[in-house]
Amino acid sequence: MLQQSIAKSFQERFDHSPLLVRAPGRVNLIGEHTDYNEGFVLPGAIDKEIYFAVGLNGTSKIRLYAYDLEQDYEAEVADVSKGKTMWANYLKGVVAQFQKRGLTVPGFDCVFGGTIPIGAGLSSSAAVECGLAFALDHLMDTQLDRMTLAHMAQKAEHEFAGVQSGLMDQFASLFGKPGQVVRLDCRSLDYEYLPFDTEACRIVLCNSGVKHSLASSEYNLRRQECEQGVAILKKYYPEINSLRDATLPQVNEHREEMGDVVYRRCLYVVQENFRVEAACQHLKDGDLKAFGQEMYASHAGLRDDYEVSCRELDVLVQIAKALPGVYGSRMMGGGFGGCTINLVATEHVDDFVQKASEEYHRYLGLPLETYQTTIVGGVEIIK
Repeated sequence: MLQQSIAKSFQERFDHSPLLVRAPGRVNLIGEHTDYNEGFVLPGAIDKEIYFAVGLNGTSKIRLYAYDLEQDYEAEVADVSKGKTMWANYLKGVVAQFQKRGLTVPGFDCVFGGTIPIGAGLSSSAAVECGLAFALDHLMDTQLDRMTLAHMAQKAEHEFAGVQSGLMDQFASLFGKPGQVVRLDCRSLDYEYLPFDTEACRIVLCNSGVKHSLASSEYNLRRQECEQGVAILKKYYPEINSLRDATLPQVNEHREEMGDVVYRRCLYVVQENFRVEAACQHLKDGDLKAFGQEMYASHAGLRDDYEVSCRELDVLVQIAKALPGVYGSRMMGGGFGGCTINLVATEHVDDFVQKASEEYHRYLGLPLETYQTTIVGGVEIIK
């Protein structure tokens, strides 16, 4: 068991007993690039996770060890700043958030490692941030609630990793419940759990194996394009503060002033918010077929209007669409690589994995990694 290996590694390195914490990655069934536009998302925590062994060390130092990379890192607690070691930045970013709240972080040791494939769009970075934030909150007895920890982890991502992400990834990692997905309103932060039956249908992720370096720069650019659209709409409709407030007729009305690119970005976000609302209703009705149609529509919007897909992801969705037992498929995450998420009838899963792998290799000459995931609970202490 990985968690036991990590605990053992901690004791061998640091010679004291750690607190053990599990922090899951996430999938998002639908609602992509809507979170930073104050819209709706529908994520769930999954059984791909990061395990932490963390303990206070009575010194003024942070001593970190990345188990999977076999790399260590050391810094003075009083001097946490963004550095060249990327993986350490996520953890130091969390420490900085405690400090910004006027909380004194004592020296600590941390070993972490996990089963979330890096670059697959399953939010390994959010799991790293949330897991450490949760562990430090416990060890320091600061008693911060989960929503506060989610915001702190998000700010760590903004300030130390330079990605202006919305709150969804950190929220999903901290608020996950077994067998439930969460509809989160990214403006009010109201949320509602919806049952997701993994008996009737499985979530299968297909990893394109591609990670274009465009992802973070294009992500930040998409945010700016959405903001440009909002600025134009606000001149005519002062009540519009984000694309969440805009309607399709309003966006269409000012198409010329926006220009083609900004118009299509806004069009996608407004439509995607409607799709999330519709998809939640289909889930309540137990209509997986209708739910799947919203997923296909979401992918088409991400491909044509938001332009964050890539050939490999498009091919995977096209393959899925033609296979029996598939309710829906779309790219998931920031884009330009990573995974597609596929809802597949349980009895068709093995066949789906085999056929999709064969076809992906036939089309693009690339191997296909797939992961079957179940929906699990959020960040927790492991006894």
